[in-house]
Amino acid sequence: MAIILCIETATTNCSVALSIDGEVKAIREENNLKYSHAEKLHVFIDEVLNEANIEKSNLDAIAVSKGPGSYTGLRIGVSAAKGLCFALDIPLISTLTLEVLAQQVKCEDCFIIPLLDARRMEVYSAVFNAEKKQIKDTKAEIIDENSFAEFLNEKKTVFIGDGSAKFEAICNHNNAEFHKITHPSSAEMASLAEAKYKIGDTESVAYFEPYYLKEFLLS
Repeated sequence: MAIILCIETATTNCSVALSIDGEVKAIREENNLKYSHAEKLHVFIDEVLNEANIEKSNLDAIAVSKGPGSYTGLRIGVSAAKGLCFALDIPLISTLTLEVLAQQVKCEDCFIIPLLDARRMEVYSAVFNAEKKQIKDTKAEIIDENSFAEFLNEKKTVFIGDGSAKFEAICNHNNAEFHKITHPSSAEMASLAEAKYKIGDTESVAYFEPYYLKEFLLS
């Protein structure tokens, strides 16, 4: 039975969940455009542990969303996760932010393209199939009306994330569907973290760094 604390701070959503065997037992999150991560993260950690009646010493691992995303948010989340792993001598697990976001889409036959805002007409993107398997690498790209045509021309393609509004404004393709969820949540990290824990897919606590993808910009 794996008890994992999941931390998602790659966007403006400060989100913490406590999972047992991949099932969320407690969650706290707040989406604040002013980035409340520094003030809220450790409070949320204590609250989910108290709600689930779990001591920090009982945790088996810490999972953190590694990016891409906000430099500020990623730095705060990863620093907290590494600090807990050092103090408790437990493994660190990382999940890709866009994969976490993709988990929120349910469809039988479609492509899933999470998009995170990277300013102006640029987004962080990746492509997943209906089984949530990544089929196109994560990248930062400038979008236009012809973006993602190879997927849209084949079948329904669902866009999700705070960057999807940019594409919705310029996309007229009949196969495009735009999900209203804009931010990843620690709730969707639970199953991903559990799967990685079972196979020992962990990070070096000493050397792990967030996946910024782009050069640092204040965010």
